[in-house]
Amino acid sequence: MSSSDFKYLYGPVPSRRLGRSLGIDLVPFKTCTYDCIYCQLGRTTNKTIERRPYVPIEDILSELKIKLATGERPNFISIAGSGEPTLHSAVGELIGMIKKMTTIPVAVLTNGSLLFLPEVRAALMRADLVIPSLDAGDETMFRYVNRPHCGISFDNMVNGLFEFTRDFPGRVWLEVLLVSGVTGMAAEVEKIAALAKKIGAGKVQLNTVCRPAAEEFACTVEKKQMKNLATLFTGAVDIINDDESVDLSVAAAKDIANEEIFSLLARRPCTLSGICSGLGLHPQDAVKKLKKLLDEKRITTLRTSHAVFYKISDKLL
Repeated sequence: MSSSDFKYLYGPVPSRRLGRSLGIDLVPFKTCTYDCIYCQLGRTTNKTIERRPYVPIEDILSELKIKLATGERPNFISIAGSGEPTLHSAVGELIGMIKKMTTIPVAVLTNGSLLFLPEVRAALMRADLVIPSLDAGDETMFRYVNRPHCGISFDNMVNGLFEFTRDFPGRVWLEVLLVSGVTGMAAEVEKIAALAKKIGAGKVQLNTVCRPAAEEFACTVEKKQMKNLATLFTGAVDIINDDESVDLSVAAAKDIANEEIFSLLARRPCTLSGICSGLGLHPQDAVKKLKKLLDEKRITTLRTSHAVFYKISDKLL
């Protein structure tokens, strides 16, 4: 089985935070508790809080066994993907089985929305690193930025972050993603910073929009402003950017896929999901490759009322 045959594993992908990260996708594309305005994967198509076994963990473990047998050792095995991983009812069982298979540390990237549930907090206790999100400082902004399922309140979400961080034996890094003109201003960040201090994560990772977002008005906060806003937090703060270094073998593999994407878009504009289904790419892989083509100005985006399409730049037609 080659990497292109995997249904649930992707990568390893280069990550500024985690090094070489082997990803595991636990839920179908855009099955999430939120519908964030900044999401690089587009709008949520299945907004839910129903926890169930969306994909069989036996199949995930089978793929992981094959991947680990290649001898390629990532820095982290990351439970993340194209939706909210804690929606999978067996995420705790999966983490436990992974820990029996390998000594590679396990990270969970979550929006943190379900940590108010004791069973979700318990499920993540065997992970080595958990990176939850906090993108707003009050209920009104939470509803605007994250557009959560109606069964999730801001207070419950924040309390869940606090209770999990207090009890978790591993590391917690709190990610805060700021949107220009929305949360990327001192008055809003001060509210978030006060909550972050209460939550008490090991460090805050300050991020902003760096790829085409679900909504056109979700824009990047400039680097100088990010540095100014970082000073409002107490404790350790990292400013995350998208300048990720990779080794030559990874870069070569990325270039091949980049050309395949470019060739596909030369025939017709495509959405992210169209690119993924057409080329057998995982969404997280695809967005990184699209970013490179966008930076090179070889492709551009075309927005409709319902989706973002990628197309060849007009100057190349």
